[in-house]
Amino acid sequence: MITLDDISMAVISLIRLGAVFRFVYCMIRLQSAEEEQARYKKRAKNTVVFYVIAECIWQIKEIVFFYYGA
Repeated sequence: MITLDDISMAVISLIRLGAVFRFVYCMIRLQSAEEEQARYKKRAKNTVVFYVIAECIWQIKEIVFFYYGA
C-alpha cells in the first residue's frame, strides 16, 4: 500500500532531480551559446532559487507535521 509519505518522497525526489538536470542543461547551453549567455545565466539562477524554495517548503512541512503529530 502506498502511503502519503511515499508519495511525498517521490515528489521531492523528482523536484531534486529536475532541478539538477535543469541546472546542468543551462550550464551546458551557457558554454555553447555565446549570444544567449544572459538568458541561460538567468535561467540557471532561477533554477537554484526554485530549488532552495522547494527545499524550504519541504522542511516547513516536516516541522509542521512533527509539531502537530500528523
